[in-house]
Amino acid sequence: MISPRDILVLSIRQVFRQKRRNFGVVLAIALGIAGLIAILSMGDEVKKNLNRDLDLLGGVTLIKVSLDEEKQPGARPESFTAGALEEIAALPGVAVLSATAKEILWLSILHHQTNVQLPVHSVDENYWSANNLEAVTGTLFAAQEVQGRERVCVLGRTLAEALGGEDSVVGTYLPIGADLYLVTGVVDGLQIGDRKRYAFVPLTTAMDRNPDNKIRTNRLFVRCKTWDDVPAVSKVIPESVARHQSTRFLKVEVAWDQLKRIITIVWWVELFIYLSIGATLVLGGFGIWNGMMSSVTARTREIGLKKAMGAEEADIMLQILCESVVLSFCAAILGVSLGLLAVSVTSHYLGSIPPHQVILHYALVSLVFSCLLGMVAGLYPSLRAARMDAVTAIRYE
Repeated sequence: MISPRDILVLSIRQVFRQKRRNFGVVLAIALGIAGLIAILSMGDEVKKNLNRDLDLLGGVTLIKVSLDEEKQPGARPESFTAGALEEIAALPGVAVLSATAKEILWLSILHHQTNVQLPVHSVDENYWSANNLEAVTGTLFAAQEVQGRERVCVLGRTLAEALGGEDSVVGTYLPIGADLYLVTGVVDGLQIGDRKRYAFVPLTTAMDRNPDNKIRTNRLFVRCKTWDDVPAVSKVIPESVARHQSTRFLKVEVAWDQLKRIITIVWWVELFIYLSIGATLVLGGFGIWNGMMSSVTARTREIGLKKAMGAEEADIMLQILCESVVLSFCAAILGVSLGLLAVSVTSHYLGSIPPHQVILHYALVSLVFSCLLGMVAGLYPSLRAARMDAVTAIRYE
């Protein structure tokens, strides 16, 4: 009985002796393993970035919640309570919650002897991140201005251009109602629509200046972390609100049609990617099988001599099987190296790095999978070699 150590040494030597013939097989498996590690490790990061920018695809992760008293004229005006807001913001799957006023105040101001229509929207500091809005010029007011009830405002890009240009309006004062508001910035964002000509003021400031309840916290923008969280979050929102106030006017809006389309598109893309990786690995496994079959055929006389000298069937089988596993393991080592390089490059461009334990986990899984692939691919060639007749093998030309 040959010792396992000797079998391993012989297998490694045999694999490296035939490195030219094995190069294509190793490369195929390595590329498959690299793609698998990169996709699995970066999957969550890619998904997070995709969900963050889903306004390009219809804003499917945004849930709109409102108190729709318009259906019952004369009803007592209501606002979302602080308890309801806190509970919704704490729901699993909620990335950010923005509380705003549903009502838009339409004013008219005189600018260069021209009347300019000024729709005023009252929002909180989370409105920008919930709707994926960014400052073109200046800054967007934050929690400090909202909590301080300061007289500041942010202009939509179209409105800023109508008032003299993006750069010239920042730092000036705009008459809204009976007060002057400091323009801190100009905002722009994807699919912002008519809001490009809005003036945005802090919700608290607007409520202070409208004591007759014209401005109320009656609309919420709930941004979910991923599209997978949207169904669960939209389902529990009415229950969360009901624990703190009446839900008779509650309205929850979700872009279900767009959400289904996005999920379908992503599913097909993922299926295509995984099928491609699977096909690469299967071809690599077939390459190992074909290579080992050729090796067994070429070494028929060698196998016959070993049997004649006392080698058992288990020794022959173990050596061929070990060569197959060593070949796939070397391919996996190369694949893991390429995968880590791909993760590093992708992380640099995405600006986010997946947890190291996630990368390590998928690297170990890939190594184990590759070894199993080598065992399966080398099983039949090793059985064929072990069952050869010694006399017939020695006479083989």
